Amino acid sequence: MTRCFGPRWACVAGYNGSIKSMPTLHKQAGFSIALNTMNSTPTLPDTQEERAVKKQPPLSAAPQHAPQPKGQPVLHLVPERGFSYFVHAAQDFARGFRHARLGLTLAWLDIRLRYRGSILGPFWLTATTAIMVAAMGVLYAYLLNTDVHTYLPFLTLSLVLWGFVGGTMQEGCGTFTGAARLIHAARMPYSLHVLRVAVRNILVFAHNVPVVAGVFLWFHVSPKWSWTVLPATGLWLVDCFFAVLLLGILGARFRDVPPIVASLTQVMFFVTPILWSPQLMTTGQAWLLLDPFYPLIEILRAPFTGDVMQTTVWPAALGWSAVLIVATFCLFARMRTRLAYWV
Repeated sequence: MTRCFGPRWACVAGYNGSIKSMPTLHKQAGFSIALNTMNSTPTLPDTQEERAVKKQPPLSAAPQHAPQPKGQPVLHLVPERGFSYFVHAAQDFARGFRHARLGLTLAWLDIRLRYRGSILGPFWLTATTAIMVAAMGVLYAYLLNTDVHTYLPFLTLSLVLWGFVGGTMQEGCGTFTGAARLIHAARMPYSLHVLRVAVRNILVFAHNVPVVAGVFLWFHVSPKWSWTVLPATGLWLVDCFFAVLLLGILGARFRDVPPIVASLTQVMFFVTPILWSPQLMTTGQAWLLLDPFYPLIEILRAPFTGDVMQTTVWPAALGWSAVLIVATFCLFARMRTRLAYWV
């Protein structure tokens, strides 16, 4: 007697080559064939080893609440529900700021690698900003018919602040995609990568500060110190962190976000009062508050240039910052577990 088994059919033939029915052959051969459906594969008769294995208790019969050995890490895989999204997002922030020194070291290493082999190194940023201010300051002062002694300090500070904003937005889009290997290789809080990009842009901004100081000294412009400088600086740092986080999430999910942000940054550069002073608008200055960049730049620029700031600028800056923080935190809490699969 021969037996043949196929993926979708099974036939059993006798020695004379005639096809016999399964119950008849079952009785003649003396072994059992488990055939539940026509599509299932019949099983061969059990050997002694297989019978011994089947007699052993199944793994599921083991006690589920057996005590774990002490000192061994236990990984609990529990789906997030409800408020746990926000709790875990806050814990990610706490762990990220707990390793702030690591983020600072990685940011400084990025700066050094970017200008490796260069003579001036990061001070190429300082030279580039100085050349741009000298070229654009004289030209636009002539075009706008403005005194260069008052316009050039304003333009220098505005360009440096906008350079920080534009650099943060463009580099923020690649926060998680740029750290994909590190995310896949090590279990680190996502906020640490955000902190790395934010600190890197702050270091770039610090290299441009000597240009502002040099122009202010050259034109004998003394900043009018105000108590609002410190809260404005703190608000800038907070907004920088959450802007990087927001754009990092969107950039990881949608790869079209970086070119979109680059285009919007160029448009907002001309719409926002960077090259021109808001005092040039005789009417309709209130519409500038709809621009989220104008209030944030004005709260830090006006105390240094001595310009009169509208009373509605600070509430607008706080309102735009609150929207950014709340929206970013909710998005991060919901999408945090998916970031590793997107990058």
